[in-house]
Amino acid sequence: MPHLLNYDSPKELRAFLEQRGLGMRKKHGQNFLINPAVRARLLDALELRPGDRVWEIGPGLGAMTAGLLQRDARVTAFEIDPAFVKALREFFVDDESSASGAFSLIEGDVMKTWRNAAAAENGQELFLAGNLPYNIAAALLADFIEKGQFFTRLVVTVQREVARRMAAQPGSSDYSSFSVLCSSVYRVTPLAVIKPAAFYPPPHVDSQGVRLDLLPADRRALPRLFYPLVRGLFSSRRKTVKNTLSAFAASVIIEGKMSGTDAALEALRRAGLAPERRPETLGIDEFAALAAFLEEIVFDGR
Repeated sequence: MPHLLNYDSPKELRAFLEQRGLGMRKKHGQNFLINPAVRARLLDALELRPGDRVWEIGPGLGAMTAGLLQRDARVTAFEIDPAFVKALREFFVDDESSASGAFSLIEGDVMKTWRNAAAAENGQELFLAGNLPYNIAAALLADFIEKGQFFTRLVVTVQREVARRMAAQPGSSDYSSFSVLCSSVYRVTPLAVIKPAAFYPPPHVDSQGVRLDLLPADRRALPRLFYPLVRGLFSSRRKTVKNTLSAFAASVIIEGKMSGTDAALEALRRAGLAPERRPETLGIDEFAALAAFLEEIVFDGR
């Protein structure tokens, strides 16, 4: 594998970009992780074995890509910037990494391309890594979860605010539908806070690494209304569960069967939850119970 760049040197990265007439694009959230110790800790947290398949989101010029390949991972990289795609092809596609099948590159918006890539994986075990673009991090992770694309382990760098939401517990100010989504499928472990100086160019906010480990299949067996219900209840998180659940129930109930309020009160009764509680205080098991009982009431007539 060629080592054309010193990924630890802002000076060399800047010179490379200037030589190619390239600039960093804010709309893509581009910041290179130039601290080698931080990169090594993130790679270590993945706990990869030789031959493990890894999706890398937003490789940029390939600092983490090089580290993954050095650990004998098989990497599929998703990059939206055509200029970076060209550089990645020079660095990795035209050498033994590509010839051996250890590296492949998918150009375009990962939000639009990942489904076809997942179909090509044929259900193989996957890991995920990436310094996720700040503008899509939460939306992308939520899309993976809601569409059933699960990874054995993820180690990602996100804005610290997003990391707090991912790991938030019921009742905290950071707790949101995104918190519930993440912890419904993964064990979420916050890693070290990463200061702006670890990046080039330095962002205006702190970042943080987060590790997510896939829960056993029985822990991920959720009612079909679970995710819609969580989103619906958090749309008015300060209202009582009775009010938000009534509105949600009315949107899914068969017309004329019963009122949304009656369905909500019955679901709350069966789940043993007080109607005056607020959605932001409910844990995953309580959301799951509400979704399951509401399904019984709405769809099974019980």
